[in-house]
Amino acid sequence: MPQPTDHHTGDALDIHFIGNATVLLTYGPLTLLTDPNFLHRGQHAYLGYGLLSRRLTEPALDVHELPRLDGIVLSHLHGDHWDRRARRHLDHTVPILTTPHAARRLRTVHGFHRTAGLRTWKALTLQHEGAQVTVTALPARHAGDPVLRRLLPPVMGSMLEFGPVGREPHMRLYVSGDTLLYDGLDEIARRFPAADLAVLHLGGTTLPGGFVVTMDGAQGAELARRLDPPLVLPVHYGDYTVMRSPLSAFLAEADGIGLGERIIHCRHGEHVRVPCGPRAVPEVY
Repeated sequence: MPQPTDHHTGDALDIHFIGNATVLLTYGPLTLLTDPNFLHRGQHAYLGYGLLSRRLTEPALDVHELPRLDGIVLSHLHGDHWDRRARRHLDHTVPILTTPHAARRLRTVHGFHRTAGLRTWKALTLQHEGAQVTVTALPARHAGDPVLRRLLPPVMGSMLEFGPVGREPHMRLYVSGDTLLYDGLDEIARRFPAADLAVLHLGGTTLPGGFVVTMDGAQGAELARRLDPPLVLPVHYGDYTVMRSPLSAFLAEADGIGLGERIIHCRHGEHVRVPCGPRAVPEVY
């Protein structure tokens, strides 16, 4: 009888797409969580200034079903990325890497005292049982309008470099955070020309007044073209009522500029295992 496959063995990164921008990343013994959002379908996320958005989907895991975590990477402090269930139920001793703005609030108000605020291009390394990940804060911009940008929480992208302790990274994963496309993102490709995979926050999130504050399909495809990673995983679409740009729009735009074969088709709740090394073939399961 064939034995079941252990997808967490070998030199590979396992990605579990829990929903919205929440992914569980496993590299050997090391486990990270991004942007913890565990509100249930029908519950509302608070976006600030009296703005609410209703969740349309269920997270693939409940917060109580998470494995032991070595760290959390939080792109910014919005209610669809850091919600009341995360605040109440996550282990308060887990390290959190985020923006300086979010770090101050998490430490002083929410009681997560192992929170580090990373300024752009600053890095911090986490280790566990011979594996490590170095997290570098990257540029991101939640709004184009300067006035609106001052009203929204600062946001960061991140580069996650996984590998054995004391050795060169075996896998570089770019996470965009809730950014719009702008020229400041081009510096990422200059500093990290060999990213293996890009996780892009899409959705075309639209606030009252028509202000778009996350990439739509066209912007996401153009960012993928500029950064030129061999693999792209779209997330942050279709989960909340404020998200107006569907996944299909991004897929059509990516196909139109010749990037269709790079897209990983990993639906909510599914995993993708990405082997380390050139010409990696991802396995969705």
